[in-house]
This record gives sequence, C-alpha cells and structure tokens, in this order.
Amino acid sequence: MSSFLRPAKTEPDPKTAIPRIPAQAQYRPVSSHLAIAPPVSVVIPAMNEAENLPYVFKTLPDWIHEVVLVDGNSTDDTVRVAQDLRPDVTVVKQRGKGKGDALISGFAACTGEIIVMIDADGSADGGEIVSYVSALVGGADFAKGSRFANGGGTDDMTPIRKLGNRVLTTLVNTKFGARYTDLCYGYNAFWRHCLDEIALDCAGFEVETLMNIRVVKAGLRVQEIPSHEYNRIHGVSNLRAVRDGIRVLKVILRERGTRKRAVRPAMITGEVS
Repeated sequence: MSSFLRPAKTEPDPKTAIPRIPAQAQYRPVSSHLAIAPPVSVVIPAMNEAENLPYVFKTLPDWIHEVVLVDGNSTDDTVRVAQDLRPDVTVVKQRGKGKGDALISGFAACTGEIIVMIDADGSADGGEIVSYVSALVGGADFAKGSRFANGGGTDDMTPIRKLGNRVLTTLVNTKFGARYTDLCYGYNAFWRHCLDEIALDCAGFEVETLMNIRVVKAGLRVQEIPSHEYNRIHGVSNLRAVRDGIRVLKVILRERGTRKRAVRPAMITGEVS
C-alpha cells in the first residue's frame, strides 16, 4: 500500500509548491511516456565501496543530471573507481562521520531540483528512480521507498530487523499520524525545497527516520514507492540492529516533543503505477 500525506489547505503553500518550469527548459526523456525538465541529482554516500560502485553506477539512468558521491574517507579506490565510471561525478569529501553527516554534505552539493538518495552497496536498483521521479512530478513532495508496500521486497533483512522495523514503523504511525509501511529504508527522493522544511541535524543511520518524521510534521505530500532491496554485493554492512534501533527510538521520542506545523496533514491512500 502506498500513501499520500496532503496538507489540509485550500491554497498552495509557496514553500512546498512544485517549482514552475520555464517554457524554454530542456526536457529529458525518462521513458516512452514521460519527459521532465527538472534536473535530477543522485547522492551516493560511500565508504570503501570500490567493488560495489560498478554495479551501482550501471543501474543509474542516463538521463539524470548529476551524481554526487560523498566519500567517507575511504581507504580503498572508491573515489578513483567513481571517477573512472563517470568522469563528471561530483566527489564530496566527508569531514564528519556517519550516514546522516554524509547525506547532509551531499545534499548541500547538489544542483538539481530533484534529489535522490541511494546506497553504494548495490542493494538498490537505480532503475527504480523513474518511479520516484514520476511520483514527484505527479504532485508529491517526498517519494519514500518501501520494501513492504505492494510490489516491494527485501533479500537483506533478518527476522529481528524486520520485527524491529515493524515496531518502529507502528510507533511513528501512531505518534505522528503517518501511514508508512517501511520506516528504516534509505532509498528516497524529494524536491530540493523539502530541505528547508526538515532541517536535518543528525549524523547516523537514524537520519532516514528523522526525514520521514519531519516531512509528516511539515505537512509535505509523501508518496510511498514500492522498492526491492537486494543483498549487499561485496563487503560487510556497518548497520547494527540493536545499536541503530536504539538510536532510531531516541529520534522518535525526541521528535515527539517538538512542535508541529499548525496544520496537521490529512492522509489519502493511492497506488503507484
């Protein structure tokens, strides 16, 4: 099941309205039935992912505007491989630590109107980006990947991680009036203006949960996109179920105590084609 979260407003909010595209804008063919003018930036946080990058870059559509690779002080050939694969790649050297810090650095370097965040381990299919972009140009502010929406799936979750994700998802839905089917997933896309609304300020894996909570609190329109998560191709994940689950829980409790917008978003369900 996919969901829309719509602000209960009679007039569009200029801060969240989709940017108007100039008549002379260059449209990019995305598929046989869709062309877009907004440039799309893809942000890839990576640390020692040289072996996986060829698989990741191979799946990226050729119509994207730019790839921003955030290098987390890799000790392998991550940067060189990325530059060999895509000479026009933008490489950002991460100064801090953690996935949240890497994403914040990458977002700041983007020049596109649409930003897509994707992992560097080969677990996500870049071919799905078209579904995310379609949702955004169709009216959503934030396109959120879900492994548990109809059509999604995962090859990379242990039973304990599935249980933890389900519990945390239910907690967020209950506390914030959301209707998510998947909380802790890092494949998302959004209009650049959303960054002004959610003001990210965390460094670790919990950044994904923080984003999901704050888009709801900001009254932004969210559409879930069915996504399939594959196994990491090479290497070992830095994710630790218990440690990172506790960090996610702390974010939920902290955000519950902060103010929402005056207008609470209404929720309307809808399917992604």
